[in-house]
Amino acid sequence: MRLHPAPRDTSRMRRRVLHGAAASMLLASGIAHAEKLRATPANALGPFYPAQKPVDIDADLTRVAGRAGVAHGTILYVTGRVLDTGGRPQGGATLELWQANAFGRYIHPADSDASGPLDPDFQGYGTLRAGSDGQFRIKTIKPPPYSGRTPHIHFIVAGGRTRLTTQMFFEGEPRNERDGLYRHLAADDRRASTGRFIDRARGAEDGSVAVTWDIVLPG
Repeated sequence: MRLHPAPRDTSRMRRRVLHGAAASMLLASGIAHAEKLRATPANALGPFYPAQKPVDIDADLTRVAGRAGVAHGTILYVTGRVLDTGGRPQGGATLELWQANAFGRYIHPADSDASGPLDPDFQGYGTLRAGSDGQFRIKTIKPPPYSGRTPHIHFIVAGGRTRLTTQMFFEGEPRNERDGLYRHLAADDRRASTGRFIDRARGAEDGSVAVTWDIVLPG
């Protein structure tokens, strides 16, 4: 007598296939979730956003068009990328930045001589667009601490439908922990708001410093 093989339990096989597919989807979802970047947190606009923009508003704040001088202070290069939380470059994103000069004074009528003198060779405010790869480069001076604040630079960054107002801090600053706006941030948000010192690019001025800081837009 010829024996025929027992019929397959197709329902059991189907369950195994579905179980395997579901496990793969969960694993892929977990990996994607793990790779999400932490969004740069919003922070206060502050009282000294320029009431009137300077004529020269490029990404080099150390020189003012039409003047031969160079801004007082330590030259600082800020480089980084504008990304979304998925790590995708936000090409063409716009950045505005403003900060105090080397004496701790902003170019704003509400900031008086009590903060320090104005520096006619310091632009104080600039705008730029990120490249197609999301990269940006800024030349400015390292802002000093002033009453109640650790060194910081203000930013407004816009990409797509997202607009972020934030502040960049500097790693290792002793006044960070005493700054009310810095202390208000959670530990992960502090890291996301802090520029990390790196080696200067070739050709940078002697005595200059450089930080890298990626801006991750939420949403």
